[in-house]
Amino acid sequence: MEIKLDLHVHTCYSHDGLITPEELIKYTRRAGLDGVAVTDHNRVDGALKLAKKFNLLIIPGIEVSSDGCHIIGLNVSEPVPSGLSMEETIEKIHKLGGIAIICHPYSLVKSMLKKISLSSKLDAIEVINASAFPFNRSVNYARQLAINLKLPQVAGSDAHYAPEIGSAYTIINSEKNPEDILRAIQKGLCKPVGKGIPLKTKIKKQILRLVANKL
Repeated sequence: MEIKLDLHVHTCYSHDGLITPEELIKYTRRAGLDGVAVTDHNRVDGALKLAKKFNLLIIPGIEVSSDGCHIIGLNVSEPVPSGLSMEETIEKIHKLGGIAIICHPYSLVKSMLKKISLSSKLDAIEVINASAFPFNRSVNYARQLAINLKLPQVAGSDAHYAPEIGSAYTIINSEKNPEDILRAIQKGLCKPVGKGIPLKTKIKKQILRLVANKL
């Protein structure tokens, strides 16, 4: 069966996230998704709480600030230290039973990829990140990287504001459970879909952040 998952969503458990648990459920369903991966910055506790609390497919994950790039760990139950090399980060994610996905490798306003080894044990490349800038350049470069490394291609919104959820998502040929989903991604049984988040939505997010910081 084909399922639609946004594999890159941040909640209020991230230092820069605005999405409440209730908004996560509401906007995931509004976007017509089967579920999401909650990938808060350098922490996994929020994702684990949400996965247990709600009757929705939520894959617990983490976005790790490694040396030179950001890496998503999917289906992990413990935090991965930041600041490690890419290879060390991937190794720790695998030891936790997760898969490692490099995210927004060519976005100018996010962590840009410095280098990548052809012997890297990455499981996939996030080729569509709806928050990346400039969007088309980011997608084209990331897609070529995935092709060169012969790695599966996935997508995620990188949502920090609820209306952004589902701007990009991954179609996966899998059953609706994390173990099957991870195996399907590793086998390349997935397809990235999505577009850039509109400027109007980004402006609204920044205004809300400013208001929240003043409270």
